[in-house]
Parts: sequence; structure tokens; C-alpha cells
Amino acid sequence: MSCAHLLLLMSLALPMRTGAAVEIQRPRGVPLSKRQFYEENKPFTCLDGSRTIPFDRVNDDYCDCKDGSDEPGTAACPNGSFHCTNAGFRPAFIPSSRINDGICDCCDTTDEYNSGATCQNTCRELGRKERESLQIMAEITKEGFMLKQQLIHEAKRGQEDKQGKLTELQGSKKGLEEKVEALRTVKETAEDPEKEAKERHLKAWEEQKEVIRMEKDKARMAAAFLELDDDADGYVSVAELQSHLELDPDSDGSLTETETQGLLGGADKVDTSTFESVWSGIKDKYLSEGQSDPPAPVETPQEEETRDFVSDHDSDHYPEDYAGEEEDVEDDEEDDDHEEEEEEEKVPPTVPTPEKREDDEVSMPPYDAETQSLIDAAQKARDDFDEAERALREVDDQMKNLEKEIGFDFGPSAEFAYLYSQCYELSTSEYIYRLCPFNRVSQKPKFGGSETNLGVWGQWVGPEDNLYSVMKYDNGLGCWQGPNRSTTVKLTCGKETVVTSTSEPSRCEYLMEFTTPAVCQEPPSLDEVLHGHTEL
Repeated sequence: MSCAHLLLLMSLALPMRTGAAVEIQRPRGVPLSKRQFYEENKPFTCLDGSRTIPFDRVNDDYCDCKDGSDEPGTAACPNGSFHCTNAGFRPAFIPSSRINDGICDCCDTTDEYNSGATCQNTCRELGRKERESLQIMAEITKEGFMLKQQLIHEAKRGQEDKQGKLTELQGSKKGLEEKVEALRTVKETAEDPEKEAKERHLKAWEEQKEVIRMEKDKARMAAAFLELDDDADGYVSVAELQSHLELDPDSDGSLTETETQGLLGGADKVDTSTFESVWSGIKDKYLSEGQSDPPAPVETPQEEETRDFVSDHDSDHYPEDYAGEEEDVEDDEEDDDHEEEEEEEKVPPTVPTPEKREDDEVSMPPYDAETQSLIDAAQKARDDFDEAERALREVDDQMKNLEKEIGFDFGPSAEFAYLYSQCYELSTSEYIYRLCPFNRVSQKPKFGGSETNLGVWGQWVGPEDNLYSVMKYDNGLGCWQGPNRSTTVKLTCGKETVVTSTSEPSRCEYLMEFTTPAVCQEPPSLDEVLHGHTEL
């Protein structure tokens, strides 16, 4: 209720002061505000100006004026109205058709002056009850307005604190930006010698590995030569090599004399020096006598799945496993999930690759002290740089949040600022409604279920003379074949901050009632009430 409305009701509900109750003569049914148009002994002009009639035709139970203004106290005109004085309560207007209809419409009984109806004047009792109600409302408004002043004071201090913090952060940001750039230079300067030292170390290790590999290859070649030289004559002949079918060039299962001679470079036999060139062509396939069979190929995941599918579902092979079997669908799904989990836990099989070289298993030696020192220095420079960048990002985030909050429209005196970052709930029989002012409105089923977005903060949409009395939240979750959900929040004066009710007056359009002291207006003083009190 606005202060103007409260002022009017209080003025009408106040009893007349002693000596002020003067009855001003005027025709029945005429309000005091229109007394000047009804002067006895003067012709009466219809209030719409349509015609002028003798005054004795006013309230003569015959309608002369089109607007019904000549019959304010009778039921003669269908469009007329009757004024109830209702002394001690609020004056009122009723349609003239209700005059003398046997039903008491005016609490002072003046509408039934000639009907014979038994009416009691209840204006004083009604006035007393309304005064009590208005007194309670006035107390709430007064206390709410006092709380509002505290909110304004706290908001002002909060805004000053936020502005000071923002200024402080702006200064910190400048220093952090300079620090980040300085540490970037330190990092890049430290990383250059680190990179060079690591490359030198890696190059030396690659060279060392190559030496080891060559030595192992020579030893393997010598062992193979001795193994192939069955007659120990110092030569490997075509006949001696021909027994190693794994060297078959065309993989037809046989190694012919011509093919073997080709492996030996066209010679019938080779000695140890010539065997070096032969070895380079056969070493990848060659199997020593202790390794007579090639390694079994590793099945791919697809082959395993195919095999499992056949073995699990081929009822022709295993009819006894499927006779009369009826499995629940959910059990099948659980078994499938279990099998998938087991497969995930298994190490995925690898595709067959050439025999791994032994030197590949040798770990790279640790860095020397000088290289490790350069690595440690570069890592420290990176850590310092990352920490400075992280601190700069945090300052940026804090500044953005402060600028956003400072820029919000929290009312003429920032009285609504205390609602920011707060949420208020209302529980109904089915749902829990949640209002987070300046953020969003949501609805969640009381007994489980996901939350539904009923709108995000839009703007103030109150009337021009009371803009900050209504909030609008738009672009909520879309309704099926309907608009996006939205919520209108009406604010009323109260000592507490609480959501009092919710409803859905239109599909997907919600209405929420919210009380807060921030919307309370300064109540009228007693002098203002008495000054505005007049006899209507």
C-alpha cells in the first residue's frame, strides 16, 4: 500500500474532532465536493451541461438529466449514483438502483430511507476496526522505513568500501602486470640455456645408444654366423642358410636355392667379412635355432569381439546352454556393462611390431649437475611466472565482479543492495521456489527432481511513479510448445525480507510476492493526516 493511499484511509478513518462535526445541508445523495452545484432556489444545470431545470425537480423521482445528476438520492435514473456519507467510516458511492431496494448498502443506512428495511448503523464499528488495522499497518510501515534507512546507510558504506577496494585492486593490477612481464623475461632467459643443455644431453645419449646398438648387432651377427656355419669351415653356404624358412622372400613356404643365393648376394657361400652385408638384409627375419617359431600374432580387439560373439551365441554348438533360457533385458544390460568394465580394465593388445631392440629398453642417464642446475633454474622461473599470472587473473576477476556489483541499479539510494548474492525460498505442498534477487528465480519439486529455471534478472518494471516496486525475470527454461518461462516479482513493505506467495496466473508466467523493508516509504505524520481530513 502506498503512502498516499495510507494517508487517505487514515484521514477518512479518523473520527471528527470535537466541534468539527458540522452537517452541511445538501440534497440527499450529493457528496460535499459537489455541493456547490446544488443551490436551492436556483435553477439546476445537469452536470453534463445538457439542460437546466427548476431546482424543485431535483430528487423528484423523475430522471430529467441524461447523466442522472438530477436524481442523486432516488432510483429514477439508471445511470445515477448515490453518495453514502458513512460518518465514522469511509464514504462510498453505490449505483442509484440500490436505493430503497431493501438491502443495506451504506453502513450509515442512508440508502434505505424509504424502504422500511431494518438497518443498523455500523460505521463506527467498521471505522474502529479499520483504524486498528491501519494502526498496525502504520507501525509496520514506520519500522520498515527505519530499517530502510539503515539499509541505505549500510549500502552507502558498502559502495564506498567496494569503490575503495576497486581502486586498490587497480593499483595492484598495474604492479602485477609489471611483475608478470619481468618474470616472463626471466623465464625466457632461463629457458634458452636449459633447452640447449637438454638438446646436448639428448644428442650425446642418442650417439651412445647407437654405439651400443651397433655393438649388440655385431655380437648377434657373429653368433648367427657361428650358428649357420654348421661345418665350421668359416663360411655360410647356400645349403646352410636354406634351412631357415623364415627368410623366404616370397613367403610361399619354401626357400629355394636361387632365393637363398640371392640372400647371399649371388654367391654360393660367404665368409665373415662378406656376411656383414648379408646380415643387414636378413637380421630382421632371422630366428636363431633357440627361437624356432615366430611369436604368435596378438589378436586385435575386433577379433576378440568376433570370437566372443560366436562362442557366446552359437547355440548350434552349445544347445544345452540355451535350452529354455529366458533372460531379463535388464540383466543382459548389466552383464554387458560388466563386460565393458572388464574390457576397460584389460591392457589393450598391441598390433604386432618388429622385434624390439634391446637398446630401446635402456633408460637415458640422468642429467649432469650443470644441466640439472639449468633445468631447476628454468623450472623455478616458470613457477614464479605462473604464480604471478595466476595472481593477476584473480585480481582481474575480483575487479570484474566489483565493477558489475557497483554498476547494478539497486534503487535511488542503493537500498536494495543488501539483496545481492542472497536467496530466499518459499515451500509449497509441491514445490520449493527460490528467488535470488538480481540473479534468477527457480522451482524445484519438493520430493525429488531437477530444478527449473523460471527466469534470470531482467529489469525494474514498476509504474513510472513507483518503478522499484516490481522486478522482472526473463528467459527461463522454455515451455513445451510455449514461451520461455518468466517471473514477475511484486515488492511490498514489510519488516522482514521474505517470499510470501507464488502463483502462475498465465501459462509459463509466474507471479511472486516479496516483502522487504527496502520498498517502505516514509509514513505520513499525524499533522499531515489531520490536515488532509475533511468531511466528504
